[in-house]
Amino acid sequence: MISEKMKGFVKNSSAIRAMFEEGKKMAAKYGADHVYDFSLGNPNVPAPAEVKDAIIDIVTNEDPVLVHGYMNNSGYEDVRETLAEHLNSLYGTSYGAGNLLMTVGAAGGLNVIFKTLLNPGDEVVTMTPYFGEYRAYAGNFDAKLVEAATDPETFYPDLEDLGAKITGRTKAVIVNSPNNPTGVVYPEQVIRDLAELLERKSAEYGTPIMLISDEPYREIVFDGAEVPWIPSFYRNTIVGSSYSKTLSLPGERIGFLLIPSGIDDFEDVTAACNTANRILGFVNAPSLMQRVAARCCEAKTDVDFYDRNRRLLYESLEEYGYTCVKPEGAFYLWMKSPEEDERAFAAKAKDEEQILVVPGRSFGCAGWVRIAYCVSHETIEGSLPGFRRIAESYGLGR
Repeated sequence: MISEKMKGFVKNSSAIRAMFEEGKKMAAKYGADHVYDFSLGNPNVPAPAEVKDAIIDIVTNEDPVLVHGYMNNSGYEDVRETLAEHLNSLYGTSYGAGNLLMTVGAAGGLNVIFKTLLNPGDEVVTMTPYFGEYRAYAGNFDAKLVEAATDPETFYPDLEDLGAKITGRTKAVIVNSPNNPTGVVYPEQVIRDLAELLERKSAEYGTPIMLISDEPYREIVFDGAEVPWIPSFYRNTIVGSSYSKTLSLPGERIGFLLIPSGIDDFEDVTAACNTANRILGFVNAPSLMQRVAARCCEAKTDVDFYDRNRRLLYESLEEYGYTCVKPEGAFYLWMKSPEEDERAFAAKAKDEEQILVVPGRSFGCAGWVRIAYCVSHETIEGSLPGFRRIAESYGLGR
């Protein structure tokens, strides 16, 4: 009955979501306090107080038709203007309402830009490890996701391999910094080198290669790390962002695409994005949350909470003998599996210690696991004896 394409999607359904569902079953069996679920990037930090205040004020005092009704497919013009001005204040740019499209989260935004750009058979290149849903998003439009390598020590893009993976079919390259799952932040020189490579490849093939910067974690950084504003370095950049993580609103599905006026075919691209937003069935981003985003774009999540979790988890696991990448941003820890097949390690952690981690091949990188530390501090504390026992069973730290 179901389509052949959907059979493939169902078969390869997200391991992250599968672990999350398994965690709910385990919590019912063992009790929530005895299950340590690090599977899903679901923020434990409450939304800033400004969000609640904005919602109450908007639904109480603004015109209900304005708050709950339709608007242009791109979103409320005053909301987009406010967000553009906020970006201008941060990056010294000159964006306006016409440069923004309000989207149903960052995921909706990526599907909109892929719908806009991709023909069947086109290719999108990304660096491993990467958010596994990119495969499905490209597949939605019969395009191919191509994997390029990263440096095994830094997890920065291996530009030589990336250059080899770009072909005449390459329509876009997608980057994610701060990165899910590694927590790595790409420094300015990496972005400059990436931009130079894409300029050369665009000239070589006689067609623009779009750089899509997926940035839902931009504001969650540690130890003074700075996230370069990529459109300042490469003209054909489109930024996808979200308030899911920065304002702890993942279920509200509110984000935006930033489309600079200087990209090739700007007017055609923006018109197509607006149409894609409609015909994909989104129609428009959630109306109430658009207005909340405009009110709260300067609000901050409690990054110190994530930092406290990060330091405890990273330092403890390193002490036990595990090999980890120290996160500079986001709220994920990338840990090397003590055995070659990280799926076996993840199964052992689940079965013996009720610890849920996500196997790295879900992110295109076997031999590693992702640990989402956007959980309560007590969850991390409770999990540590189990992590220690597992380490000892592998003979780590000796």
